[in-house]
Amino acid sequence: MQNLHSVVEKTVTQLGYELVDFETSNRGKLLRVFIDKLTPKDNKDSVTIDDCVLVSNQLGNVLTVELDIDYDRLEVSSAGLDRVLSKAADFIRFVGERALIKLRVGIQDDGPKATATSLPRKTFLGQLQGVEDGKVVVECDGWVYRLSLDNIDKARLSPVFD
Repeated sequence: MQNLHSVVEKTVTQLGYELVDFETSNRGKLLRVFIDKLTPKDNKDSVTIDDCVLVSNQLGNVLTVELDIDYDRLEVSSAGLDRVLSKAADFIRFVGERALIKLRVGIQDDGPKATATSLPRKTFLGQLQGVEDGKVVVECDGWVYRLSLDNIDKARLSPVFD
């Protein structure tokens, strides 16, 4: 599986896109690839259907011809407005955006709404401030938290619609 992931990532990157997420299901018969532009002009410069077709065609050729991977369906799509954040570069790229972050292990909440009996906090919804010393900096409820990248279970953008 790791080999498949690295081949998909290499192919997508060579075409000028970023591999945001990669999933297999149905015992490897369904491959889902989520892409974003590697060097977007701005946050509104999004992936188009033509981008997905290009990546899908190239991946289909690579998987079938070069690796002889047996799969039934390949889906390539945009990472979307609520894209996954997984690498430090993701948290830096989207500074100023709102994100929902869930931790593997909760941390003691010392924010303004915490009490002496508060349980460890695992979920944070706030504005990304960047990355410092391997920790994601996020402002929630007027308080700044530093969350270890190693402790982040899931993180996604959480866009606000006016």
